[in-house]
Amino acid sequence: MQRYPRVVVVGAGFGGMQAAQSLAQHGVEVLLIDRNNYHTFVPLLYQVAAAQLEPEQVTFPIRNLLRRSPYRLRFLMAEVEEINLDQKWLRADGDVIPYDYLVLATGSQTKYLGVEGASEYALPLRTLEEAIALRNQILACFEQAAHTSDTELRRQLLTFAIVGGGATGVEVAGAITELVKTAIVRDYPTIDPQEIRILLVQSGDRLLPELPPKLGHYTYKRLWQVGIEIYLDTKVSQVTEGTVHLEDGTTLLAATVIWTAGLEATVPDTSTDLPAKAKGKLAVRSTLQTVDYPEVYAIGDMAYVEQNGKPLAGVAPEALQQGVAVAKNIARQLQGKAPQSFSYFNKGRLAIIGCYSGVGQIGKFALTGFLPWLMWLGVHLVYLPGFRNRLLVLLTWLHSYLLGDRISRRISAPKLYRHSTQSRVRSSTKPAILQASSSSRYHSEEH
Repeated sequence: MQRYPRVVVVGAGFGGMQAAQSLAQHGVEVLLIDRNNYHTFVPLLYQVAAAQLEPEQVTFPIRNLLRRSPYRLRFLMAEVEEINLDQKWLRADGDVIPYDYLVLATGSQTKYLGVEGASEYALPLRTLEEAIALRNQILACFEQAAHTSDTELRRQLLTFAIVGGGATGVEVAGAITELVKTAIVRDYPTIDPQEIRILLVQSGDRLLPELPPKLGHYTYKRLWQVGIEIYLDTKVSQVTEGTVHLEDGTTLLAATVIWTAGLEATVPDTSTDLPAKAKGKLAVRSTLQTVDYPEVYAIGDMAYVEQNGKPLAGVAPEALQQGVAVAKNIARQLQGKAPQSFSYFNKGRLAIIGCYSGVGQIGKFALTGFLPWLMWLGVHLVYLPGFRNRLLVLLTWLHSYLLGDRISRRISAPKLYRHSTQSRVRSSTKPAILQASSSSRYHSEEH
């Protein structure tokens, strides 16, 4: 019986899924491994957290995605426990799996940047479970605030602090604002919308630092217009129960603290430590091969890749193109040819602000307002896997934006989250709440 070269792909995110599907066209045996049996469309997780989409709408069964692939492409739901790079095998859920080539695409995880208490009391947003937990927390806060007579507790429950002014932080801030302006004002008549505070804390001097400064300034101005309080050049020193402490001594009471400030690569345990770069990303050659092991590739958020002297941003289009490039390079190695350097073709970058606004950089053109917002929705609808998912998301968006409503407002574990939020708020200390006008914390648009 003919033995085909085996390529093991670890991780079924954008890069890993693309690599596996592309490799299946090159006459090799491909084994795709992931701890979940579904692919998560990470760019839309914030809409799950903001009660706009159902969790099922941003996930898709991996085996469904592989149905039309050649039979030599298989999937294994397992946790990779150990990788022996020298002997070319890995252990997943106790089984030892040999490989000829290995593609690491395990993505990234939240990094708390050494801030005390952040990992215990701040809520991250990187996985489906975390998005559901955040939705539960947000909705539980409104439920409790609607019937409490404790003024301080009510103020704390209605304050949402977002740490990190990158794309995810901006998306979450805008989405919570949309939630407040639609469903909350209708469903909670005892809550005055003016009581609700959404705080966005950014350590840098502008929002969306990955985009040109003018787009960051527009984002700042637009968020300010819809009532979001923005803290620039501000670092968080500590997070405690229901409280955010800033380095300048300011203390903010917030029952919900959302952490979007940092990421680091998720690297499996290996027999030999692989050289790492910034954010724990693996050092790779221009061909995406690891430095010491030419049969091992790293892509997506795991790989530190520079182009034109700057590291790539780690967005989904980069991972997709890297998945295709890896498949071609492995095919070249099997033919006795040298792998080729990876070059990312940047089609542009879009970011959604919320409230019918977005920003984008397409070539030399900077876009702001409704057009990039609409383009963002269209691009993500096209890339979302599964016709049924695309149809349901489109219908949900139409219902949400045309009728001004949110249909996904179910608290999955009401007793758990009700207790958690109350204990989190009432057990906290009672520091003075910042009373100054929010405008005193704003920096000028030209900053």
